[in-house]
Amino acid sequence: MHLKMKVLPTRKMALSNSSFLPLVVALPLFYWAFNLRKSTKLVLYVHDYLSGDDTSAITVAGKHGPQTSVLHFGTMVAVDDPVTEGPDPKSKVIGRAQGMYINSQLDGKGLHLMFSVIFTDGKFNGSTLEIQGADPFAMKEREFSIVSGTGYFRFVRGYGIMTTQFIDIPNLRAILKLDVTVKHY
Repeated sequence: MHLKMKVLPTRKMALSNSSFLPLVVALPLFYWAFNLRKSTKLVLYVHDYLSGDDTSAITVAGKHGPQTSVLHFGTMVAVDDPVTEGPDPKSKVIGRAQGMYINSQLDGKGLHLMFSVIFTDGKFNGSTLEIQGADPFAMKEREFSIVSGTGYFRFVRGYGIMTTQFIDIPNLRAILKLDVTVKHY
């Protein structure tokens, strides 16, 4: 059995390049007009103290229990650190860094951070930023992720650069500068 197929003639469509011009102009304008995201840059200072009268972080688990140094692999620390406008411990407190970090590097020189910056004063009072990422603290600068937020920072995405402003390893006290850049609605 043989089937006969009939080939139909095709019609060629002629489109001029000028018909795409309105589209080429309109798309970027629509993107610009409806892209309502804001960009915010912040500089914050976190005062992380595992000793002293103003202790704001404690070891909660480790190889040798809560007495394990944060400098050892596997040690977990709970934090409720003050966040200030400047590096001086007497600077205005604008929030708290609440969460935890765990020493996640076998040689003990790297942490994994998971904490919320909860703003308690100023323009961002009541808002939060959720921070997560690696902190190889032996490096001068470390980059971390801003993965979420609330209030003013709803639907936020961004990153930060962390630098150690002050460190006292024997007493486990540090002041960290966070340069944060976020995009949000």
